Amino acid sequence: MIEARFKLDYPGFTLDVDLSLPSSGITALFGHSGSGKTTLLRAIAGLEQVPDGRLVFDGEVWQDEKVFLPTHRRPLGYVFQEASLFAHLSVQGNLDYGIRRRNGRPASADFRGTVELLGIGHLLDRKPDRLSGGERQRVAIARALLTQPRLLLMDEPLAALDLARKREILPYLEQLHEELKIPVLYVSHAPDEVARLADHLVALDAGRVVAVGPLAETLARADLPIRLGEDAGVVLDVTVAEIDNQWHLARVEFRGGSLWVRDEGHPVGKRLRVRVLARDVSLAREEPSGTSILNHFRVTVRELADDAHPALLLARAETKADGQSLLARLTRRSAAALELAPGAEVWAQVKAVALLG
Repeated sequence: MIEARFKLDYPGFTLDVDLSLPSSGITALFGHSGSGKTTLLRAIAGLEQVPDGRLVFDGEVWQDEKVFLPTHRRPLGYVFQEASLFAHLSVQGNLDYGIRRRNGRPASADFRGTVELLGIGHLLDRKPDRLSGGERQRVAIARALLTQPRLLLMDEPLAALDLARKREILPYLEQLHEELKIPVLYVSHAPDEVARLADHLVALDAGRVVAVGPLAETLARADLPIRLGEDAGVVLDVTVAEIDNQWHLARVEFRGGSLWVRDEGHPVGKRLRVRVLARDVSLAREEPSGTSILNHFRVTVRELADDAHPALLLARAETKADGQSLLARLTRRSAAALELAPGAEVWAQVKAVALLG
């Protein structure tokens, strides 16, 4: 468990958080620019001095009223938005720097495993100016891992990359997610990154925590999506159940139902994530017929909440089987016409599904 309590006052901004976070998996610190994400991460790293702050990692006090471990004594790795590699050193030299920080060389298998995991073996002799943005970030992540940290901090590692480079590096981050045995705190303002990578979510706004919890449960809250705007939606853990070769579709099953999505070549039995945005879910009183929308199933409305515009609202509904939550965005006029209220049984139509891998 990671316990973090910090209060820090700046002109026009106050960070005030009191958190208990899991010491496993990826926890996303999410929020708009200026919400306090990076300040919180820097406080956890010891780079931001916070009087009267408290930080406990798995029972070990890193900071309280009597103790303050400086950054170099905290067993953590830090990956910045910019890769910050040493320009005069080769990739190998940069990795060797990470190794020296842990006071000894790793086993050769450890070094090879890190290099293979991040796909940088063919880059070892290159200098940073001969690397793409995605390659530089992969080297920076490898260097941080070779310090053998007990906690990995990542501050918007994709923010400085263009779309092509983001697509290049995301599979490596997913592989890290599967293979790392240490907790990761991942700062991002991009809902698609959070949906794809995170297990746990901390949503920040104006220096304060507005939501915290497991990713799927937190994204399904009807009050939080207001802060996500067009990106409001849920993430579903699914398994590929069937391939329709004729129409190039795959049927994926989740707790409470199934969805047809584009066939991306994943085998039957593969576990994946999908993202269903509220704007792509519509509600109907009768079972839809004569429609181009393939995905529809019975749900029960559980909650109605205000949306950012007074003409709109958000409905949280649960599937009839196993209570999987979905969010739907609709006009108040439509909600009145459908006589929507908590407990109403309706049909949900899902117009589009984003397969996250």
